Amino acid sequence: MNPEQRQRYSRQLLFSPLGEEGQERLLAARAVIVGCGALGSFQAEALTRAGVGYLRLVDRDYVEPSNLQRQWLFDEADAAEGMPKAPAAARRLAAINSDVRIDSVVADLTPENAVDLLSGVDLILDGTDNFETRYLLNDFAVRESVPWIYGGALASYGIAMPVLPGRTACLKCLYPEPPAGAQPTCETAGVLNTVTAAVAAIQTSMALRLLAGREDGWEPRLTTVDLWSGRIRQTPAPRPLPDCPACVRRQFPHLEGGRRAPISLCGRNAVQIHERARPLDLEDLRRRLEPLGAVRANEFALRFFIEPYEMTIFPDGRAIIKGTQDVGLARSLYARYVGA
Repeated sequence: MNPEQRQRYSRQLLFSPLGEEGQERLLAARAVIVGCGALGSFQAEALTRAGVGYLRLVDRDYVEPSNLQRQWLFDEADAAEGMPKAPAAARRLAAINSDVRIDSVVADLTPENAVDLLSGVDLILDGTDNFETRYLLNDFAVRESVPWIYGGALASYGIAMPVLPGRTACLKCLYPEPPAGAQPTCETAGVLNTVTAAVAAIQTSMALRLLAGREDGWEPRLTTVDLWSGRIRQTPAPRPLPDCPACVRRQFPHLEGGRRAPISLCGRNAVQIHERARPLDLEDLRRRLEPLGAVRANEFALRFFIEPYEMTIFPDGRAIIKGTQDVGLARSLYARYVGA
């Protein structure tokens, strides 16, 4: 470490369980955060301030006013501009700590791009909001023996658990199938910003311990919290199930599943679709759409307003159609205004 780094990280150096060797490991560590919302934005800022050497931020979405209550890296200007979350987060983080190399990727994590986006790191952090993506993270992490840290928050309740392949249960051990039926979401049940911060802090603390190589004497735990009632519960992380399809049978269908079908987004009156295998020229699309409705565009995304719908279109051809949960209608709107 140079003198400036010793000063910046002095309080971590004084924390004896971490110390100088642990800090050196953090400076050389590499992590990917999937999802830059309430959990991921907190994780990203905490790891950046702690001096983790490389962060890759992966997020499919853009900043909206409703995000600002709990998504720590964003401000009103980001929401007004409709900035994609990953580059908006990277812009803020670069001003916080220039020691840290940050790559931002505006993309939906899919079986097609998972290897590219998740490879070459020491640890994966879950900042997502749906089981489909978490199962994909789990398949990759178990197959490649990369630790990842599961977390979720809703209303005043949260959960966090490290998944250490070969040592602890994986997500398939805990949830062989996703929860059945309609589930509450942040849009229907709300969420306290304190519970997202608490869950993300627990996840990040686990990440720091793993990245610093400080696992001796550590018993991985499953933590649940309810910050409204004040209840906090910890139990030892379960062991892998004897017949787990991922841990034991080495079956990874979510990773090998091919391109995703259109999906209604959790907690949003919106549908995300992938209809094209080719990238889009957003400037050309802007010129074509301007006679038809209001258009706002930057290098990361184009937003097209055609009442009562709002389409956000990304350079990779992906789109989020807001104002409907009807996949067929979303596909029709995409074909009408973007092309098949």
